[in-house]
Amino acid sequence: MSSQSSSEKPAIKAPRLERGRARVAALMAAGAGIFAEKGYDAATMTEVAARAGASIGSLYQFFPTKPLLAQALHEEMLEKMASVLETVLAEGRGKPAAAAVQGLFDRFGEFLEAHPAFATLAERRDIDKEKKKQTRARLRGLIAGLLTSAEPPLPAARAEAAAVIVLHLIRASVMLKESDEGPVREAALAEMRRMLAAYFA
Repeated sequence: MSSQSSSEKPAIKAPRLERGRARVAALMAAGAGIFAEKGYDAATMTEVAARAGASIGSLYQFFPTKPLLAQALHEEMLEKMASVLETVLAEGRGKPAAAAVQGLFDRFGEFLEAHPAFATLAERRDIDKEKKKQTRARLRGLIAGLLTSAEPPLPAARAEAAAVIVLHLIRASVMLKESDEGPVREAALAEMRRMLAAYFA
C-alpha cells in the first residue's frame, strides 16, 4: 500500500503500528465479504465499517474512497493468484501441456471458491486500465512459462499465443462463477476443460 499523498488526490494510508495493521486486515476482510454479497456498485462503505465493527471514520482513515478499498483488495487477491500460478508452474514442469493447464484450472477454481469477491472486483468499471493491462501481461507470462516448461515444450511464440487463449478462458470462468447457476456453471466449466485438453493434446 502507498502512503497518504500530499496532493489532493485521495490515497490509501499504510498503517505503521501492529494495531493499525490488524484494523486494516479486518476492514479488508469485511470489504471482501460485502463486495461478494452485494456486488461492487451496491456495496457501501457504511456496510463495510459495520461488518468490521469499526467506525466509518476509521475506514475512511485508511481507505478514503470505495474504489481505493476495492483496489487494495483486488491487488492483494491478484498477488495471491500469481502465487497460485507460480505453484502450478512448479508442479506442471515436465508434464504434458494438457495436464499442466488442467492443474491450472483446478487450482484457479479453488482460488475462486476461497475468494468469492474476486470476480466482482475484476469486473468493476472504475478499475485502472493501465494496471489491468500490466496485470494481464504478468499473468500471460506466467501461463506461457507453464506451457514452455511442459513436455514436450511448446515453442515460445505458440506458448505466448496460447497463453492469451487460456487467460481469456480463465476470465470466462470468472464470469461463470459470478453469474450462472450452479449445475449449468459446473457443466460449462467441464466443457472448458475438455476443450483445453483437446487443444493441447
